[in-house]
Amino acid sequence: MTYATKSPWVIHYDASSCNGCDIEVLAALCPGFDVERFGIINTGNPKHADIFLVTGSVNERNISVIQQIYDQMVEPKVVVACGICACTGGIFHDCYNVLGGVDKAIPVDVYAPGCAVRPETIIDAVVQGLGILEEKSKALQLAKKGA
Repeated sequence: MTYATKSPWVIHYDASSCNGCDIEVLAALCPGFDVERFGIINTGNPKHADIFLVTGSVNERNISVIQQIYDQMVEPKVVVACGICACTGGIFHDCYNVLGGVDKAIPVDVYAPGCAVRPETIIDAVVQGLGILEEKSKALQLAKKGA
C-alpha cells in the first residue's frame, strides 16, 4: 500500500510557542479548513503518526522531548516546521535558552513560515509532506529489496 492510498496521521507538538501557530494548526483540523479532506487524521501517539507538526522554537528544556517523539515515529516519517519560530527561532531567537528552529533537534522536511502561520500554509506544507512521505516510502522499499 502506498502512502497516496492510505490516510496519513499527524502528531502536533508545541515547542514553547506563543500559541498563535497552535491555534492555526487547530483551525486547519477544524471543518472550516478541513484538512481531513486529504485523509489526514490527528493522533496523540507518535507510533501511529506519519507527519510530525512542530510549532515554536527549540530550547534547552524541550529538545529531548522533540527528539523522543521523532525517534518513536516509524519510518518513513516527515517533519513539518510550522511558523517562523519553528523554522528559525523567530522572535525568541535571541533568548538565553533558545537554540533556534526545529532543525537544531531533528531533520526538517518542510518549512511553513508565518507569524502566525496561516492554516492554508499548514495544509500546503502537509500536502507537500505527503509527496515526500511517498518518496521516502519508495526509497525504503528499494532498500529492503536490495538488502
